[in-house]
Amino acid sequence: MTERLTTPATGSATAYDASSIVVFTGLQAVRRTPSMYIGSTNADGLHHLLYEVLDNAVDEAEAGHCTTVTVTVQADGAVCVRDDGRGIPVDPHPESGRPACEVVLTTLHAGGKFAGAAYTRSAGLHGVGLSCVNALSEQLRLDVWRGARHHWQEFTRGEPEDDLATGPAEAAPDGRRGTAVTFRPDPKIFDTVEFSAPTITTRLEEIAFLHPGLALHFSDERTGERADFRFDGGVRAFLAHHNRNATTVHPEPVVVSAATHQASFDLAFQWTEGYAEEIRAFVNGVRTDQGGAHVDGLRVALAAAINRYATERGLLDPRTGERINTVDILEGLTAIVSLRMDDPRFDGQTKKRLQSPEAGRFVQERAEAEFGRRLAADDELGRRVVARALDASRARTAARMAGRTARFQQRELSIDYGVYQRQFGTRSRDWHDSCAWLTDDGLLARHAALCDVPKDARMLDVCCGSGVVGGAFKDRVGESVGLDLTPEMVALASTRLDRVDQGTVYDLPYADASFDLVVTREVLHLLPQPERPLSEIFRVLRPGGQFIVGQIVPYADEDAYWMYRVFKKKQPLLHQMFSEREFRELLLGAGFGGLEMREYLLWESIDRWIDTHETSPSHRREIQRLFREAPKEVREVHPFEILSDGSIRDQWRWCVYSLRKAG
Repeated sequence: MTERLTTPATGSATAYDASSIVVFTGLQAVRRTPSMYIGSTNADGLHHLLYEVLDNAVDEAEAGHCTTVTVTVQADGAVCVRDDGRGIPVDPHPESGRPACEVVLTTLHAGGKFAGAAYTRSAGLHGVGLSCVNALSEQLRLDVWRGARHHWQEFTRGEPEDDLATGPAEAAPDGRRGTAVTFRPDPKIFDTVEFSAPTITTRLEEIAFLHPGLALHFSDERTGERADFRFDGGVRAFLAHHNRNATTVHPEPVVVSAATHQASFDLAFQWTEGYAEEIRAFVNGVRTDQGGAHVDGLRVALAAAINRYATERGLLDPRTGERINTVDILEGLTAIVSLRMDDPRFDGQTKKRLQSPEAGRFVQERAEAEFGRRLAADDELGRRVVARALDASRARTAARMAGRTARFQQRELSIDYGVYQRQFGTRSRDWHDSCAWLTDDGLLARHAALCDVPKDARMLDVCCGSGVVGGAFKDRVGESVGLDLTPEMVALASTRLDRVDQGTVYDLPYADASFDLVVTREVLHLLPQPERPLSEIFRVLRPGGQFIVGQIVPYADEDAYWMYRVFKKKQPLLHQMFSEREFRELLLGAGFGGLEMREYLLWESIDRWIDTHETSPSHRREIQRLFREAPKEVREVHPFEILSDGSIRDQWRWCVYSLRKAG
């Protein structure tokens, strides 16, 4: 429960004069509006207190005076951060006469990082970190070992309980030095005062990677958990650790380092087959969760280098002015960027976003130049990265997608019927077990309800599969004929239809104007150049004949590219993910008219849908990951559920169309 400080009520008086001006002294302002200083009073704000103390210890290491930092969550819920640095100065401050360590803990904007050479490129910039921790703590104890003496002082809600105490020389063992800050957050301020061990260890792991050689130790007296972190590989090792379970597009990461008198950065990046962009960015060791200038500079650099390489190698179509958008390049990108600079400017005390434009230019120029050199020297790297970005581009726009070879060659696609025969011949073994929509009565009824042909009509079920779609029309027509590519599917469909032929939809084995009705469902997205089978369907229909087709489509542009990646992982033969508008235009472009559309929403078990031979175990995991990591804009338009047991349910948007061939 957040503590609220109020002034006495004044009834209905409305006077506004000098007496109306309230001045909060000391640390009262921090306690009154804590979110201004630590972002929030929830778990994030709670852990930010710890990070403020931890960053001070790391600054000592960055300055070359600390080798070990220990974080202990005590049994009573307090947390202690201890370092072996120089120790906060304890001598009297020249202006106040109070011990310098007390001044730092009780005065806003007091610290050793504003001027002089005590610290360079530190995390502490505003001099409010320790004083905020003190203000928002129920109890805080400071211990300093300095000059072979032990000094300590205790505080309650920001106020000193007594003067700084100093113990005898023997109280400080030989060689001991440094600072320990032990604090218990104030339950009157925070919604929760329970520290999370995983949250703390994640941050300690980051620090260890970013500060090679620094040893960090963690212990939790509540559970007995202990962990130690020390790494020497820098950002390269950090990225390798982050990608340890990912499928990478290129085996080795790209590593870039650069330095000037004012700034330096270390960068490592690599593309994976995952969906999300994952850039972990840091400034002077502080994690900038919302990115900022340095991240923007990296994104621009990668887009420029990749587009230049793709253009020079002829991988983009010059006739259309094709260009790979930055959003396509960022899909699957994982990166670690650690920037160190003098006087960085952030959006606030929590330092979530870097606001220094000169840092963005610095990162952009150096990263673009170095990555460009790497691409020029390693053609395999360049082609893999461009192919990955083009894959994302086709998915993002939900345009018609071709295989990777077709992306680099302007030629008509050839159809390998053997691939389809093997795929669907094997699929027939678990055809109805792999997904519920195949036999969903509501969906089949939505197709059949659109039927408007004479009772003696002749119907063709194209790519009939098991014949369930054509079977839904059997009582509405005089004769039902099916066609499919494989003997297995012909055998399945023969149990539901009057006659089933084997053949290909690209060259229907029927004379012109042979049928009054043609039906199909969820087929055209699997086929290269779907205009060709549509022209065959148009040909075999009699004038005035009806075509009924069902198709799963995205809800909006925001989920189109995401759905493509889900379906592509499930079904390797997928060639396109139509938007509703694109599918409508495809049908009308084939010469049909009189279009009517009915929408049907159907919940599908994704776990059942992917439990089939055609989806490899690794692709099943990727599909589950796509749902768990779906961006906010996808979740806002596309309904799905991840249940408490981890299973996934997705609501599919079916559009069922009725069209006519002009009489």
